[in-house]
Amino acid sequence: MVEFRRINVTLVVILLLQFTAVTGQIPLSFTVRAGHSVTLPCENVIKPQHKCDSTTWLYSSFRRTFIELINLGRIGTNGISKAKSDRLSVTEECSLVVNNITREDAGRYSCRQFRSGEQQGPDSQVLLSVIYMPQDKHNDMITLYCAVVVYKECHHTVKWVYEGNLNDVEIIPATCSSRVTFASHLDQKLLKCNVTDTETGETLLCDAGPQSSGSTPAGRNDPPGQVPDWLRLIIVSVGLASLIIIVVTVTIWTRAKGNRAQTDDNAVHNDEDEGVVTYENVGEPSASIRLH
Repeated sequence: MVEFRRINVTLVVILLLQFTAVTGQIPLSFTVRAGHSVTLPCENVIKPQHKCDSTTWLYSSFRRTFIELINLGRIGTNGISKAKSDRLSVTEECSLVVNNITREDAGRYSCRQFRSGEQQGPDSQVLLSVIYMPQDKHNDMITLYCAVVVYKECHHTVKWVYEGNLNDVEIIPATCSSRVTFASHLDQKLLKCNVTDTETGETLLCDAGPQSSGSTPAGRNDPPGQVPDWLRLIIVSVGLASLIIIVVTVTIWTRAKGNRAQTDDNAVHNDEDEGVVTYENVGEPSASIRLH
């Protein structure tokens, strides 16, 4: 029984460590429309820090290697244009703020911590996908595009939604994008682009027209009452750990109870006065053998 409990406790520890390792490798994901702003959290910040002087932010896209955006709390100067550096800042919690987002901002952002010149722990990574909606006009016809620029593989569905007569528009879907064509007199307020991140379940509904018009960003910019990714991850982790502990506890209790029942059922009673050995089995008549 002791060995059985040791095996189960070891199994629980291994499962929890494996789950922690896997979840630690899952980067946060944000999908934001071009022209908007986003705050990318750094989840491995070490303390104390003075104006994020231990924090460095790096950026990489599918085609480019790392570019240093923030170097120990200061805006980077190597490999970054002034047009982009002017749009960057860090919060008191060392999160990275990117204003007036463009399609070129899509990519992977890594927050790295340093102490005395040595990196402390792994990077905290955030993936940023950008929705951009250009349009093309030819004679009296207008074509609106809705596309998502991603870091590597696209995990988004893109769909135009039209609240009027579908015969008035032509919608052509494509991979990670969709376009709609209609007559210029059509009311564009009836058109919306629905973008869903299939991995996080976050959905954005973007109005047709200027980039500043309504879209609901995912991630930390969720509407009030919606559970953000980081909190959902904690809830799932705690829930899985609790489930494993409950299953193992029930298994140990069931095995222990079964062993006790088996011992009682096969008990042997020695009657020294009458020279009789009695074997009792639950549910069966008792059988006695007299010793001669």
